[in-house]
Amino acid sequence: MKAFLLAAGLGTRLQPITNTIPKCLVPVSGKPMLAYWFDLFRKHGITEVLINLNHFPEQVKSYINNTVTDLKVTLVYEEILLGSLGTLVQNNKFVENEESFFIFYADTLTNVNLQEMLEIHKRSSKPFTIGLFHSSDPKSCGIVTLDQSGCVVDFEEKPTSPKSDLANAGIYIMNVDLFNKIKLKDKKILDIGFDLLPQLVNQMQGYKIKDFVLDMGTHSNLALATEFVKNNPSSFN
Repeated sequence: MKAFLLAAGLGTRLQPITNTIPKCLVPVSGKPMLAYWFDLFRKHGITEVLINLNHFPEQVKSYINNTVTDLKVTLVYEEILLGSLGTLVQNNKFVENEESFFIFYADTLTNVNLQEMLEIHKRSSKPFTIGLFHSSDPKSCGIVTLDQSGCVVDFEEKPTSPKSDLANAGIYIMNVDLFNKIKLKDKKILDIGFDLLPQLVNQMQGYKIKDFVLDMGTHSNLALATEFVKNNPSSFN
């Protein structure tokens, strides 16, 4: 199984930490974010990953070269950021021989059960599955509404009046043939949340994540994650 791990962002909300290191190497309880992802990949059978880079790319290359021997890692440097969807489209040949693949954001900490999510994706027969969690701040997230079968029947990115608290976790499974159906807007930066997910209403399955998932983009969430890992070390083994 292959995956995209999106790691090219600047991590401005984590400054001054990210003034000297990329956000995908920000430590949580003494362990870089990338290490948590690689452990999760090993646990659930993801053997190949493409990581896009921009901020301090040499640090990421050095870390991977020195620590990762059992996963096939492809690094792609983006001199100009393409956006999350732009990265997928630009590098679609990475998954051209696959039926489906995972998409993750490197600044998310999670121990989600990827095997269970993949099983639900396959059973749904839909081309896209979106991981979901209950958000305490739905106005800052992409918010979905599900029908009784778990199909997404409404999606809105950062709504002013959220219809629910069921939020996009930034963890996806996508069928490769969906690339041929995506309608791209005429702009340089393409975003999954704004440019793809609204096209997939009634065509994507929702997967409610029962495990830990947290966007590590802020200092407060970094502190929360550090505390969780400290108190629940077995959750990430």
